[in-house]
Amino acid sequence: MSFAWPLGLLSLVVAPALLGAYWWMLRRRRRQAVRYSDVALLRSVLPKRKRWQRHLPIAALLASLVALALATGRPQVERTVPYARTSIILALDVSGSMCSSDVRPNRLSVAQDAARSFVENEPKGVRIGLVVFSGFAELAVPPTTDRKALTDAIDSLTTGHGTAIGAAMLKGIDAIAEVNPDVLPVGDAPETKPAPAAGKPGANGYVADIVVLLTDGANNRGIEPLDAVPYAVERRVRVLTIGFGTENPAPFACSRAQLGGDVFNPNGFGRGGGGGLNGGGLNGGGFGGGGFRRGADVPTLKAIAARTGGSYHSAEDADQLRKVFAALPKQVARQKKETEITWWFAALGALLATAALAASVRWSPRP
Repeated sequence: MSFAWPLGLLSLVVAPALLGAYWWMLRRRRRQAVRYSDVALLRSVLPKRKRWQRHLPIAALLASLVALALATGRPQVERTVPYARTSIILALDVSGSMCSSDVRPNRLSVAQDAARSFVENEPKGVRIGLVVFSGFAELAVPPTTDRKALTDAIDSLTTGHGTAIGAAMLKGIDAIAEVNPDVLPVGDAPETKPAPAAGKPGANGYVADIVVLLTDGANNRGIEPLDAVPYAVERRVRVLTIGFGTENPAPFACSRAQLGGDVFNPNGFGRGGGGGLNGGGLNGGGFGGGGFRRGADVPTLKAIAARTGGSYHSAEDADQLRKVFAALPKQVARQKKETEITWWFAALGALLATAALAASVRWSPRP
């Protein structure tokens, strides 16, 4: 336990001073008592009460003064509490390969269900943002505590053409920068040149915010993922990666709603956006036709996590993915924090003072 105002503890001297005065008064009474020759007569006129009853009021009063003196110092204790400033950015792959039915009914539907459950089960104070990416990355929902806005966005995801993992990482960092002044935005980072060199991850600690990136494929658009890593390291942002899906060939099985209203549109994520001709649209198999064989780029995803201080997770079915999402809050949602408990001691002091008064009235001599 620590104190915000240590000088307030000087008031603790009042209690021992009062105790000394009480002890002096008791000794003075004893000296006066020996002047009476008839001790039996003296006892007959004194109030009948036990010895502890005589001392209880002053004991309660002294304890009250000690508690109030401690309250004056504003005591604090260290607790592990939810970190209300935490922001978690979900970066979800919506490339055409997410229509693969190796995870039934398809990868996109399972990812939507897992992300929705994650959002609904997170502590209320934790902000969550949503980045979606295929051929480019887009911030669909800025970090917010509005769970309905997030679940509505997750439910309305549609596929696009290409996979831009590196761009999704940078977009996630920019989303964190919007709510955390300690994180500088990346802005228009070069897509063909490596990012500037950065120090060892975690050398100066990490910010509370993280990026959780889920993908079922390999980067084929924009900045390379490992070239985006130094931007995260420099800003002390951890990136947790999830490789989703299997290597098994399976037909595409996205619904028309997941493909968007116009399957000939090569871009776009919302309703009316498309899946593209080769990205989950007509040539990719469309509504159950064709086959697909591709897995996540596990070496790159592991390297991203290791170099940024995050962790890599693999999920090949719905149960595994739900378990991965369920474990995420334990890594970032709590912190050590000093909590003031002045009111505890103030309440205790008031209670003891009331008890002292009541005891004094109860056992005081009556005329």
